[in-house]
Amino acid sequence: MSERERQHARGEWRVAVGDQETSAVFEPASGGSATSLVFVCAHGAGGNMNDRSVLATANALRGRGFGVVRFNFLYRERKSGRPDPMPKLEECYAAVVARTRSELSPATLVIGGRSMGGRAASMLAAGGFGCDGLLLLAYPLHPPGKPDQLRDAHLPAIKVPVICFNGTRDPFCTPALMERVVKRLGDKWEMHWVEGADHSFHVLKSSGKTDAQIMNEIADASAEWAARISGSPTGSGHARS
Repeated sequence: MSERERQHARGEWRVAVGDQETSAVFEPASGGSATSLVFVCAHGAGGNMNDRSVLATANALRGRGFGVVRFNFLYRERKSGRPDPMPKLEECYAAVVARTRSELSPATLVIGGRSMGGRAASMLAAGGFGCDGLLLLAYPLHPPGKPDQLRDAHLPAIKVPVICFNGTRDPFCTPALMERVVKRLGDKWEMHWVEGADHSFHVLKSSGKTDAQIMNEIADASAEWAARISGSPTGSGHARS
């Protein structure tokens, strides 16, 4: 391991967010360069940076060349179950990204995450926040049972490449509605449907696949996408400031 890689081994951070602070963890890719490609991964509304879904995602992506930063939104850091308003979620996310840049100087920076966390990242990206790509897992297009309340108004403003994964049984994302939205988003948006998966990417036994196989498929597609947007398998793009 080189000196640079030793400096960028797993780290636990305390990140200032205004007059508060939160926890974040960086774990390098399992192989290859430690910081060429980094994904800042946000948790969903009911989760946290150490929940099973976030850890499974992080481990699968680390095995395919991503360094991963996991963090808690402020409400989770104070052990509340009620999510902060979107501006506060975005503020927290931006602070974690700033710390990531300071600590790691990643060549290619991808933001995103699960459900609400991915939505917060998409709001940042729509506002021109500097990043090289957006990786969305179970994007919550609408509340369950309320397909008329679409969360899509900001999506056309996103200029960076996007890869989005949703299950065909996800009550937060009706496939027909999402496909209608995607038609307006241009070729920067890459949509992947996970057949038979729910909001947690869980599949029934009748699908013939396991949840682990589904996560590996998501990670493989993410790695191929990252290679395209960065120009190399390990990521060689440049994250804008």
